[in-house]
Amino acid sequence: EMVHAYSLIHDDLPCMDDDALRRGKPTNHRVYGEGIALLAGDALLTQAVETMVCSVPAGLETRYWQALQELVKACNTQGMIGGQVLDLNAEGQQLNLDELQAIHRWKTGALIRAALRIGGIIGGGEGEVLMSLSTYGEAFGLAFQITDDLLDQEAETAVLGKTTGSDLRKQKATYPAIVGVEEARRLAAVEIEKAQRALQSFGEKGRLLRQLAEYVLHRNH
Repeated sequence: EMVHAYSLIHDDLPCMDDDALRRGKPTNHRVYGEGIALLAGDALLTQAVETMVCSVPAGLETRYWQALQELVKACNTQGMIGGQVLDLNAEGQQLNLDELQAIHRWKTGALIRAALRIGGIIGGGEGEVLMSLSTYGEAFGLAFQITDDLLDQEAETAVLGKTTGSDLRKQKATYPAIVGVEEARRLAAVEIEKAQRALQSFGEKGRLLRQLAEYVLHRNH
């Protein structure tokens, strides 16, 4: 949660998406200034790492070390930050679907996948369990981004909790812009189906994750 919050604070900065609203309230830099917002994001990221390395239960050291590796890789240049770099460089460019999905597998999907794998690792999962969680996380992440693009185009600011139409203003490639609204909806449904299939071996233990996937497909904010 701390890493996610840090990413949102930085994502809203004028040098990134320059957004004025987040979750229905003024963004951090609009309230406290850009300098404090930058430092707040940095502090949240380092606090997240500190929380993991300073709160290791006895006997779980190896699992926590593996979990920390998952976290830092998901945030790094081959994860969320790398995806953000690609996203910034793509502004005003004509992308195809494969290029757009590559951006979002890193920018959006990496941290979601890591959160799932971290839970699996600390819980003692390995092998096929972690692979299933990875598959779910990647598909979930793409579906989340597709619906996010649709909401940015169709939802009202008061409902969404952030300023709509920002993708268009920033000349960002989006799923509706590349494939159209109806095809974007179909692609989101396909990804959610992939996510659901990945959980087949989990039985009742996967119920909440299946419900979360359905929520993402039909969310309005």
